[in-house]
Amino acid sequence: MRTVRIASGVGFYGDSFWPAIEIIKEKQADYVCFEDLAELTLAILAKDRAKNPEAGYTKDLIPSLKAGWKLAMDAGIKIITNAGGLNPASAGAAAATLATELGITPKIAVVTGDSIFDRLETDELFLHSETGTPLPKNIRKEALFANVYLGAKPIVEALRRGADLVITGRVADAALFLAPLAYEFGWDFDDLDRIAQGTVVGHILECSSQATGGNHGRDWESIVGLEKIGFPIAEVNELGDATITKLANSGGRVDEFTIKEQLLYEIHNPFAYQTPDVVMDISTTSVRQVGVNQVSVTSTSGHRKPEKYKAIIGYPSGWMGQGILGYSWPDAYKKAQTTASIVAEQLKVFEDKVESIRIEHLGLDSLHAEMAAASEVLADLPEVYLRIAIRTQDRSVAEMVSRMMVPLALAGPPTASGLLGFDRSRALIGLWPTLVERGPVDENVSIAIFEAAR
Repeated sequence: MRTVRIASGVGFYGDSFWPAIEIIKEKQADYVCFEDLAELTLAILAKDRAKNPEAGYTKDLIPSLKAGWKLAMDAGIKIITNAGGLNPASAGAAAATLATELGITPKIAVVTGDSIFDRLETDELFLHSETGTPLPKNIRKEALFANVYLGAKPIVEALRRGADLVITGRVADAALFLAPLAYEFGWDFDDLDRIAQGTVVGHILECSSQATGGNHGRDWESIVGLEKIGFPIAEVNELGDATITKLANSGGRVDEFTIKEQLLYEIHNPFAYQTPDVVMDISTTSVRQVGVNQVSVTSTSGHRKPEKYKAIIGYPSGWMGQGILGYSWPDAYKKAQTTASIVAEQLKVFEDKVESIRIEHLGLDSLHAEMAAASEVLADLPEVYLRIAIRTQDRSVAEMVSRMMVPLALAGPPTASGLLGFDRSRALIGLWPTLVERGPVDENVSIAIFEAAR
């Protein structure tokens, strides 16, 4: 039975792409899929595009292509990526320029149509997915982006048209990996079990090394070779049955537990995990060790896809101001507490503009808050870093936090050092989740295919 090998390229914007380059060098994949986008990523890209209209795609797209694209072309390996972010057209143009520099002539496909920004001017309600509240007028007016989570079908069409590189905007993570399987095996999207099985393969691969022992919660100390961890590779047959593995000379581990941990990652309902292509039921999925660093994944069930697409609307949501100041033994924690009280008191002058304040001690309670260490531990801490952050709609108020902390190096408790937070303020972007009808979105999906100049 014929098989297709699909590998993870990156698992998020900023991830290392070098394990994927090793897979390409060793010709151990037919497709490498770079999954760059998250809601946070769209917010970052929105800030980039605000500074430069030609920006808005991930900055690691061109470096990763420069490192491995020619090798991939020589090996017949196709690349799929959603690194186009908020500006797939500019990403495609940049890739075409690079291709000329590299001396290669790939077919490049750019998938657009995920943006529904122009529809914010209509009278559509865009009800909030959790509260049912209609989209407020101020968000409509100030929105920075509005994008639908597309499925795999446009990528399948791009591959049918001969694309060597497919660049998309906001496409659901697993759809990047489902698409080459549906294309290669000619799967009908009404064959729900196969589409679900292909989606579960994509879900396992989408977070790169999280499936090969990275970020592993069971016995993380026994994972060998994290300094050279490999990315997962799925060998999939026409039924959708998959074997997950990695390069033999790479670090990390592929076993039932690393795969199951990733399988459950972000799954809100294991019986009905909604994606644009299928509602996936992993209660039937079989995960079984079949060899060293080889895990079989089969038998996922599928139900009909949701009636609507999920969409996300990003909008300005005020400013964060922060400052970080360190204190050393003795009484490090008491010193930090006193400084926090001083700054909190000084911030009262802006009380009507400070929407929220967060006080935490790095290494002590910044993650666990009031559930942190017992009081007897606090008395003898060698050092504590105090972090104070506020949320406000006024940038000038946000910038006051770190300014207030600077004088306390002399005017506050002793041993203050290591003042951080000189960025002083950071724009915050709020996210409005909603559902939209499929028809108008599908009508606007466009696939542009062009070849780089010789």
